[in-house]
Amino acid sequence: MTIRVLLADDQALLRSAFRVLVDSEADMEVVAEASDGAEAVRLAKEARADVVLMDIRMPGTDGLAATRMISADPALAHVRVVILTTFEVDDYVVQSLRAGASGFLGKGSEPDELLAAIRVAAGGEALLSPAATKGLIARFLAQGDGADDDRDPARAERLDALTVREREVLVQVAGGHSNDEIAERLEVSPLTVKTHVNRAMSKLGARDRAQLVVIAYESGLVRPRVE
Repeated sequence: MTIRVLLADDQALLRSAFRVLVDSEADMEVVAEASDGAEAVRLAKEARADVVLMDIRMPGTDGLAATRMISADPALAHVRVVILTTFEVDDYVVQSLRAGASGFLGKGSEPDELLAAIRVAAGGEALLSPAATKGLIARFLAQGDGADDDRDPARAERLDALTVREREVLVQVAGGHSNDEIAERLEVSPLTVKTHVNRAMSKLGARDRAQLVVIAYESGLVRPRVE
């Protein structure tokens, strides 16, 4: 199946470069381009996009607001958002993950990294650069006014719905490990891990693994470690 990609960036030159790169791949195509967040949300529906490459800083409706709108729309439940950022404001990246983005990518990344990000997001099996995503979340949650005060009590209570094994798997997901790595660590099959991950996502109302990582930290199941 061909991965349908929507490019959302206010810089036409960047969109043009991304289009050439994406369209050069046999398994993906650019189906639309947007210059602001509101247009991105509209075109995500109209063009039936699978993955949105979303710039954070755009005029009008920015990428963060657009990501929230896409995540909140049941008609766009299948759409995955990968945030494009210069990493100048890392807290925006964390907010985007909380809003429902599947991961993030630096605009200075290599072409192969961008293409891999699209495939990973479309597959929904793992985060793009999960260890880096986890590190960002850990750092910013650790900057709160007092570790426990910043935890989400409602999400902490929802963890009660998880089985012991699902909690163990969630801890491993928050550690940035893939299904295969978790399977090896817990001495189970990758299929079993995938089942536990899917059940945890369902019970916690998470769209994907990115939100599972956020929930693990916000609920206090995993504690940030600051270097």
